[in-house]
Amino acid sequence: MTQELIDLRNSILQGNYADALAIVDELEGMSKQAILRNIESYLKILLIHLIKNQIEQRLTNSWIASIRNSIREIKKINLKENKKSYYVNQDEWENLIEEEAIEDAIADASLEIMNGKYTRSQLSEILDRNQIITTVITFLSLTYTYSPKELPAIMDDYLNQLPNDENW
Repeated sequence: MTQELIDLRNSILQGNYADALAIVDELEGMSKQAILRNIESYLKILLIHLIKNQIEQRLTNSWIASIRNSIREIKKINLKENKKSYYVNQDEWENLIEEEAIEDAIADASLEIMNGKYTRSQLSEILDRNQIITTVITFLSLTYTYSPKELPAIMDDYLNQLPNDENW
């Protein structure tokens, strides 16, 4: 990005505003891609824990903390600086999840579930993808409705609905 800033400065100093605007567009694109990668990272963590929950039918305190944290971070990162629009709109999550996030999460979850009992393909066969996707989208929809202060309490209500072998 340093080279782009040098080029931007030179374009402005030379009065070449068309080139300067093209560089600004390029920098904006780079910034958006970095933000989307960050969101996808938290989305993957969220998916892994929900997959583990579905298969193992339990919910540990560390999984709860990871799920909550992922939702909070996605909320923070997804909101643009203008505080009025989002990098990922509410109706775009399903495509983002189905395109590759769920496959990556299944691969990683297969290593953790019951100490690696299932291969990626075995886990993929027994997993109820629709249920996972519905749960994830439900959790993500909360980020558009509730403030950061309200979100943890609301998340508790939803987390209580997940399969669990004990009360947390």
